Amino acid sequence: MLCVDFFNTLYKLEINRTFIEHEKKYAIKKSKKCTNINMINEKKIDPLGFREYDARWLFPDSINELGIESVGKGFGTQVLNKVKNPTVIVGHDYRSYSENVKKNFIKGLLSVGCNVKDIGLCLSPTVYFSQFRLNSDAIAMITASHNENGWTGIKMGIEKGLTHCKEEMLELKDIVLKEKFTSGSGKYQEIKEFNKIYINELSKSKLRKKLKVVAACGNGTAGIFAPDILRGIGCEVIELDCNLDYTFPRYNPNPEDMKMLHEIAKCVKQNNADVGFGFDGDGDRVGVIDNNGDEIFADKVGLLIARDISVKHKNSKFIVDVKSTGLFATDEMLRKNNCETIYWKTGHSYIKRKVNESNAIAGFEKSGHFFFNKPLGYGFDDGINSAIQVCNLLDNQSEKLDVLIKNLPKTFQSPTMGPFCKDDEKYGVINDMIKKINKLKSDGFKINELQINDILTVNGIRFSLEDGSWGLIRASSNKPSLVIVTESPTSDKIKRGIFYFIDNLLQETGKIGQYDQKID
Repeated sequence: MLCVDFFNTLYKLEINRTFIEHEKKYAIKKSKKCTNINMINEKKIDPLGFREYDARWLFPDSINELGIESVGKGFGTQVLNKVKNPTVIVGHDYRSYSENVKKNFIKGLLSVGCNVKDIGLCLSPTVYFSQFRLNSDAIAMITASHNENGWTGIKMGIEKGLTHCKEEMLELKDIVLKEKFTSGSGKYQEIKEFNKIYINELSKSKLRKKLKVVAACGNGTAGIFAPDILRGIGCEVIELDCNLDYTFPRYNPNPEDMKMLHEIAKCVKQNNADVGFGFDGDGDRVGVIDNNGDEIFADKVGLLIARDISVKHKNSKFIVDVKSTGLFATDEMLRKNNCETIYWKTGHSYIKRKVNESNAIAGFEKSGHFFFNKPLGYGFDDGINSAIQVCNLLDNQSEKLDVLIKNLPKTFQSPTMGPFCKDDEKYGVINDMIKKINKLKSDGFKINELQINDILTVNGIRFSLEDGSWGLIRASSNKPSLVIVTESPTSDKIKRGIFYFIDNLLQETGKIGQYDQKID
């Protein structure tokens, strides 16, 4: 153990040249802009960075080092309000500034009386897993996940396997902005090579078949984990963009990004692989490409896994987010095995908590967050464990992945589409959409000659038509944008018609901007 003062001195000495140069450039840039040199030391925290379940900021434009330190003080105070003399595990991803952000966050934790165990460079699920293996009362992961370079963020949790939801984030925001901090003196401990424990844990299961898999990491942190773990369970691994590069030179590590998926598809076909996996920046999500090089939306992958699980674990519950396919509700195999599906709020923290509260065996998000509860996992989202479950699925089946997908009832799905919408306007826009679509339903309005039958408002608005087609509009929880998804079991025309209907309603508000991607 090290005392706070000695730790702070040691930590500053250990920062590598990359981080030192980053800080020098930032200080020079700021000094040129400021007429008063003391302004460099002013605390900066954009309140909008406290989102529904993750904290996300542009660093150092919307939060600076003193701001990060205050967030550390706030989270530490929040933990101390629940636990006496607590220990907090902290890790960071591979962005050029993440270690610097972590240093200041830890400084805040220590100054209010939290003890810190620093597991270093890692994945979000590594931090979640560490709470079950190390003596810890809370966790924090410094990461902006798949967000573009320049973003930073923090995923935080107190209860094992769970992370902050809206209520906890609002409480944290209040503590930080009003500076309602405790004071104390915590101790710091560096935990070396915990990553090996995590890798060994996931490598325990062994496959009977020799699967050839593509592991694509978009130059994110998963590159130093996924290939080794997949080899550990018996796969032949073709690595794609697994070298760490925080500039993300080819594409953002986002398994919903079509550019990343297309690159994986190309690699799968070139190497005649059984499956391709794409991992996001902090390793808690996975995207899947089948053996023909075709993208499989994560909700359909989740349905295949749920079917496979249901055979051995009858009477199970599954939690799926509102962006997910309607096939969960009608699947014959799940019904045969007496399994229940609950549609719930999108967001890793919401699904984690619902899986925990419902004692569900698994949860699935269309974004690629999969959650496996005992005996398959600890309940939190882990992209590599999700890839392992897909490998187990292929190990248990005689057919290739493309055949398994073809055996599902056909639906026409859109990608997840995100039109820009200001953070301070997006929830108002959604409330307007709920009112408008409810009125249209009451008025008997039809979309592609189909009436609106059902409306679900657990998270934004998901409306279903009489043929089972549906559309979703919700506010993004971690970016200034909305989220739109459509699906039809009937035709591509109806899927597109629902999107055009939604887009027209949104354009009328005058409050949306360019889409990140959309169907024509």
